[in-house]
Amino acid sequence: MTRSVRRTRRTLRLAGAGAAAALALSACSSSSDTSGQSGSSNAPASPKLSGPVTVFAAASLKESFTTLGKEFEHRHPGTKVSFSFSGSDTLAASITGGAPADVFAAASPRTMKTVTDAGAASGAPVTFVRNQLEIATRPGNPAKVSSLKDLTKSGLKVVLCDKTVPCGAAARKALDAAGIELTPVSYEQDVKSALNKVRLDEADAAVVYKTDVKAAKGTVQGVEFPESAGAVNDYPITALKNGRNAEAAQAFIALVRSADGQKVLGEAGFLKP
Repeated sequence: MTRSVRRTRRTLRLAGAGAAAALALSACSSSSDTSGQSGSSNAPASPKLSGPVTVFAAASLKESFTTLGKEFEHRHPGTKVSFSFSGSDTLAASITGGAPADVFAAASPRTMKTVTDAGAASGAPVTFVRNQLEIATRPGNPAKVSSLKDLTKSGLKVVLCDKTVPCGAAARKALDAAGIELTPVSYEQDVKSALNKVRLDEADAAVVYKTDVKAAKGTVQGVEFPESAGAVNDYPITALKNGRNAEAAQAFIALVRSADGQKVLGEAGFLKP
């Protein structure tokens, strides 16, 4: 056999071995790709939210939470957010009494504690905003109120939230810090009711939250006072064990705490947690 023939056969054997190796690698690659595709198709998809979501929230959250509720429904077609706005203590009593709700947003840790102590919360509540007091007067401030002390003027009709309500407890704290004794013409069960007394000209002034003055859009005038800095309320939020839509409840809380949710709350006058 000539040297030329032997060289040709050796070249063919090497080429055959290379082709076999290439086929083996191709088979492995194909098998791997198929496996990867199979894994992707079997990966669980995020559950689609649907159904009603019931939110119990402090009265001072009405405007901002209503906006967030509409945003939530827009992001999750098939859901419907229903709200119950009232004094936090009233809402807490309803929850511990068995009222079905998915989310509770309170205006103070004390009222939230009523719910957690009863074992009605699902998980630990988290603070999502804070709120500060302000004096609401009639537009133009005809009574010339510039401080807490001015609320003691003879003949001035002043309204406070009841001391069991977070805004009332905060007002009492501020008044004590200022050493002021004040006898209001009425105690209201939530901050919106206190504000409405001024809006309806049934009172000259009320101690409410800055957010409520802002939400009133010029129908009242706000007067800041330094003692309010020592009576800022933390607002906690939690899902509830008695709720009927746990997934949607957690998603609503996530929206409230998100950058978008915090923007809506910040524009309403709430402070960062």
